[in-house]
Amino acid sequence: MAYKAPVRDLTFILNDVLEIDRYANQPGFADVSSDLVGQILEEGAKFAEEVIAPINHSGDKEGCHWNDGVVTGPKGWKEAYKAMVEAGWPALAADPAYGGQGMPAVVSMAFGQFTAAASAAFSMYPGLTAGAYAGIHANASEELKTKYLPKMATGEWGGTMNLTEPQCGTDLGMVRTKAVPQGDGTYKITGQKIWISAGEHDFTDNIIHTVLARVEGAPAGIKGLSLFLVPKVMVNDDGSLGERNSLMCAGLEHKMGIHGNATAVMQYDDATGWLIGEEGRGMNNMFVVMNEARLGTGLQGLAIGDAAYQAAVEFAKDRLQGRSLTGPKNPDGPADSIMVHPDVRRMLMEAKAFVEGGQAFILWTALQADLQRSEDAAEAQKAHDYMGLITPVLKAYLTDKGFHVASLAMQVHGGSGYTEHFQASQYLRDARITMIYEGTNGIQALDLVGRKLPSQGGRAIMSWFADIDAFVAENGGEGSVQPFVEGLADAKKKLQEATMWLMQNGMANPDNAGAASTDYLNLFGITALAYLWAQMAKAAQARIDAGSDDPFYANKIATGRYFVERILPDAHAHLAKMKTGADVLMALPAEAF
Repeated sequence: MAYKAPVRDLTFILNDVLEIDRYANQPGFADVSSDLVGQILEEGAKFAEEVIAPINHSGDKEGCHWNDGVVTGPKGWKEAYKAMVEAGWPALAADPAYGGQGMPAVVSMAFGQFTAAASAAFSMYPGLTAGAYAGIHANASEELKTKYLPKMATGEWGGTMNLTEPQCGTDLGMVRTKAVPQGDGTYKITGQKIWISAGEHDFTDNIIHTVLARVEGAPAGIKGLSLFLVPKVMVNDDGSLGERNSLMCAGLEHKMGIHGNATAVMQYDDATGWLIGEEGRGMNNMFVVMNEARLGTGLQGLAIGDAAYQAAVEFAKDRLQGRSLTGPKNPDGPADSIMVHPDVRRMLMEAKAFVEGGQAFILWTALQADLQRSEDAAEAQKAHDYMGLITPVLKAYLTDKGFHVASLAMQVHGGSGYTEHFQASQYLRDARITMIYEGTNGIQALDLVGRKLPSQGGRAIMSWFADIDAFVAENGGEGSVQPFVEGLADAKKKLQEATMWLMQNGMANPDNAGAASTDYLNLFGITALAYLWAQMAKAAQARIDAGSDDPFYANKIATGRYFVERILPDAHAHLAKMKTGADVLMALPAEAF
């Protein structure tokens, strides 16, 4: 079943909903017209469909191979990666000062949805490099940036982030990897890191690792950590490659999914590294990498859901089983396609509503990332606030729903989906990790209620509520958009009530905040999608009112109505559950489990 990139959906979001042409005066947008973006998406779609998607299933079956520290990817993957680099796709949003094309994040994130859906495991190679690039670009010295970023920007060199160790995952304060200063600006890095995506492979001549370590003598805990650039191969002053650094891949993890990505155990034995930023600010610097990765993970989870949904639609159209409850729709055949059955329609509509709403949520958030560079200080601050507030929501909500969509897609396939003959199984397996890595979704929920909501006295959430109120006031009216506006207003009201409950009860008993966090995040996510669906409905209706008879716009509104009528009511349940507090969760003693 061939993957088809949703060019029309994303073009509609960029042009009609976000109105990308309005931002021509913003940094990075001067030469970015809607026509140019359309051409980029068309070419990106062809690359994803014709080069990446065909190797996804075979890559899942073959996986990566480790032999005495040397890792090779699945058949055809090295060639596909080389084609991607030659076509310039990794450099799309990178800084022109270091060889990038300087495109806005909103354009890069649109292309990223195509590659992640075509093959989640393959997309992780350039994705991890982009994260490492971002951390170095934001914090490293000009000398390091000039030396390493140009070939990372193009994808000629890979990149990784090295945080987790056998004894610590989320609690990075327990990191044991040590860094010993050598007096010449370098450090000797020693320790073991696990679960390092794209940690070793044969696609590039060099891999630039960003490694979290503790300088000898630094205090225990988070405050004692620093971030280091540690290349696989040393780079000479003229940019040529020198000797191999003293690090190696000690093995690969055998995983449930994303088999085509090399998830490595990395061993550093007095490896030479360079400090990124200042000593003791490793976590601050690493958060640049982590936030980039969290947005990419939300995108990945949603994109896998899109690919799974597409496969389910094709299967449902072809699969003949039973008859319609209202009479045969395929009277000349032995049975009707399962598309006639209301419960199959329920699953497909739910998947479609989440996928299309999620696509808009991703691009809206990516636009905020671009607006952080606005020359208007107030606009830049607002966008920065939104990025902090929205990142944990986007990561957790879209990966939860991406997995849910993949599960629905398997159910549509019936018994066939549980076999490896169809890709439904791979999509489900690949999607599951997105809810875990880059900070589990439970951690994202705690980050949201514990750090992001109270930040700056709640400035970000209050601003977001004000934006929704303004939209509701402007678009109340009547007609097809009215149910969307009313649904959004009701969801926002519930989220505001939930926020007040947290303020009143979380301080009195921190367990209340922890117990409520996941339902609060889900309530936030469903409100965010309601906001984007209302904007899409408005834009689609405007096209219809202008005389368009293209069914795309009517179909968009119909899909959104499903979200409003069949999904948005879940907001009430999330509010009710979170307000029960911590007592019922913490009542049992540990030994009773």
